[in-house]
Amino acid sequence: MWRTSGGLKTLRKMGNAMRSVIAFIPSERCQRFLVGDLKEMPLDRTLDLSSRQLRRLPVAACVFDELVKLYLSDNNLSSLPAELQGLKKLQLLALDFNCFEELPAAVCRLPQLSILYLGNNRLYRLPRELRQLKELNTLWLETNCFTVFPKVVCELANLKTLHLGYNQIRSIPKEFGRLDELRSVWLAGNQLAEFPPVLLEMDFLAVIDVDRNKIRYFPGLSHMQGLKLVIYDHNPCVNAPLVGEGVRRVGRWADSTDDDLEDDGSKAASETTAEVVEVHPEEQ
Repeated sequence: MWRTSGGLKTLRKMGNAMRSVIAFIPSERCQRFLVGDLKEMPLDRTLDLSSRQLRRLPVAACVFDELVKLYLSDNNLSSLPAELQGLKKLQLLALDFNCFEELPAAVCRLPQLSILYLGNNRLYRLPRELRQLKELNTLWLETNCFTVFPKVVCELANLKTLHLGYNQIRSIPKEFGRLDELRSVWLAGNQLAEFPPVLLEMDFLAVIDVDRNKIRYFPGLSHMQGLKLVIYDHNPCVNAPLVGEGVRRVGRWADSTDDDLEDDGSKAASETTAEVVEVHPEEQ
């Protein structure tokens, strides 16, 4: 039994190694080896080409104009063919765990796209054309190379969920408040030094995740009527945010009563103000 299991593992490794080599060969026969024979439209209108060591998407995958879901995760893609824009009924596109430095133009020409996975790439900016995706409601951008918040996101009027964690973003623009349909924002693992003021005006948010940032002081969030969950753990904070009844907190002092938090918050605010008063004259 052990030998059989070991033999299977060896075969799998050999198969993966062979795929890696063949991925560099652009011939049609080699591409068929990687993706299979793409001749018939999948019955469920879903095409999964994840983990195929692909370095380019075969144009044959773009002929199924009734396709609704396309998974291209965990490949070596850095570009996409213009023919992709022919998938006018595509609603979900997964491009996570690839090598994209820029978003291919064809993606912005998919009128029915509602879910877009772009996490774990090398993106550092987004094109203005992204605003053409009027139906987009879920956008994943975590673990990329953003140092500045991509403002074009603020023009996605139907956006409901935004994952922008584990980048190097330091602030959120005031234009972000235009997203009236947004319900959850995930900003963990960035460089936020303060709780984004614009979020305080978005009382319709249900989930706020600012875990693993550099926030020292949290303002009160009890006025946010729609809030259900706030995650603020792993920040150098001196207080926990005050929240309304029924709101779950994840972080330090999460189990403390609101009265205790209010006392601690007042003290923390006084200490923070004292620090500013002491430091400011020295800077001048």
